Amino acid sequence: MRFDELIHQPTRLKIMAYLTGLGTDAQVEFGTLLRELDLTEGNLSRHLSKLEEAGYVTIEKGYEKKRPRTWIRLTGLGHDALQHHLAALEELARQARYPAGEREGS
Repeated sequence: MRFDELIHQPTRLKIMAYLTGLGTDAQVEFGTLLRELDLTEGNLSRHLSKLEEAGYVTIEKGYEKKRPRTWIRLTGLGHDALQHHLAALEELARQARYPAGEREGS
């Protein structure tokens, strides 16, 4: 069982879960993510930068109707990392729920 320390941080875990919930190849505008997760701009920016450095998200800047916009998208690497992290959390929860003698396969 191995946790991804980058994803394990609560705010980044929320970001990753939200992006995964959007589905494959979906993107979200920065302002929408800001409102949905109830974060400050600085806080969200800092966490997204760390996720981008790890290759878990892409951040694309552009314009929509002459207004600057920033779109965030989960990468395949990010999706896989979240799935592995969730599996580790599920294993930990299973171990906590059942004493060693009651676990399946014991």
